[in-house]
Amino acid sequence: MRLLYNLLAYLLLLPYAAYWLLRSIGDSAYRHKIGQRFGFGFPELDRCIWIHAVSVGEVVAAVPLVKALRQRFDRMPVLVTTMTPTGAARVEAAFGDDVFHSYLPYETPDAVARFFRSVRPEIALIVETEIWPNLYRGCGTRRIPLVLVSARISPKSVGSYRRLTPLFRDTLSHGIVIAAQSRADAERFLSLGAEPSRTRVTGNIKFDIELPEDLTRRAAETRAALFGERKVWVAASTHEGEEERVLAAHRQLLDRHPDLLLVLVPRHPQRFDPVADLIGKSGMPCVRRTAGRPCSAETQVFLGDTMGELTLFYAAGDVVFVGGSLVPVGGHNLLEPAALGLPVITGPHVFNAQDIAEMFLRRDACRQVDDAGELAETVAELFDRPTRARQLGDNARRILEENRGALSALMDLIVPLLQRRLDGQSGSG
Repeated sequence: MRLLYNLLAYLLLLPYAAYWLLRSIGDSAYRHKIGQRFGFGFPELDRCIWIHAVSVGEVVAAVPLVKALRQRFDRMPVLVTTMTPTGAARVEAAFGDDVFHSYLPYETPDAVARFFRSVRPEIALIVETEIWPNLYRGCGTRRIPLVLVSARISPKSVGSYRRLTPLFRDTLSHGIVIAAQSRADAERFLSLGAEPSRTRVTGNIKFDIELPEDLTRRAAETRAALFGERKVWVAASTHEGEEERVLAAHRQLLDRHPDLLLVLVPRHPQRFDPVADLIGKSGMPCVRRTAGRPCSAETQVFLGDTMGELTLFYAAGDVVFVGGSLVPVGGHNLLEPAALGLPVITGPHVFNAQDIAEMFLRRDACRQVDDAGELAETVAELFDRPTRARQLGDNARRILEENRGALSALMDLIVPLLQRRLDGQSGSG
């Protein structure tokens, strides 16, 4: 099975290269460090703590973990790998030069080998469930402890994994530690061949989100400087096909709240210009964040066309719609606006974090809408009923507080693994 997997990886190498080259034509961010996609140009590190966080949501979740590890092992470099440029931008915004960043290489054995020769991790921490057989095998053969952080497998995914049982049993046999989000997730990993003695339930570190200490002050200053005294709703991490619906909802809202301002933040930077064109065609006056000027009384849409400022825009707003959910992308992180106590709205497509969305809906901590009309009606209701809006936000923040603690449980698991590795090296020296 492994031989077949590697053969397929090499056969798909050319289409993979073509994909990244095509993406780089339209978006220069995809040209950045492109050699790392194929196993070249990694930072040269004698040793490091390696954390893989595929994209923005996982990077946000990993921030408290990175800080805790840097505090506990202050002389150990930290490498954070991502798959997407947006994830890379979030790493830079969160840590600057305090951590190293690279992209994860494609899954060919030679690219993986070059990765390990360059970065030499002492421990590997994979946030949520990214199954990479050759990378995992590389950790196993080098005796590098590997932990799947906040690991989860959806019930729908188990069948797909089971069709590749020999490969995944082999992958999970290399001393991998499963730090599962829930008992149900742990049982699913065990059914795929995970080692029972190395499978623990630690919870979801996304609930341990940390907000910048100065966020409230900066948000108040941003709101005063850019938005004035107007009511503000934020449509965040939107995707193609979703902005049209958000703008349609905003047009309806303006009939009831003429001074209402929409802060629209597309998920991907390559879409900033197309979304600006879309807003222009709608006839609604727009100010772009990169224009560096405040909204006027006539401005109806503020386009957040920068990276790393979404949390700031959340904190400067009154009501939040989290995108990727009116179109079948799977939804994005509800926990960040919830941590701010904001009333949150989502669409029906939330399969990327179905359990969290269901918990929020069950506990009256968010509202779910199906289309532009329902979105407009719900935003209007939350502005018309401020007590109801506060209740939603309070319920969401309460859920976060009740579910914190995964980071502490995870550190109790990671620290001994890493310390034994470092002590063993000291003893052998």
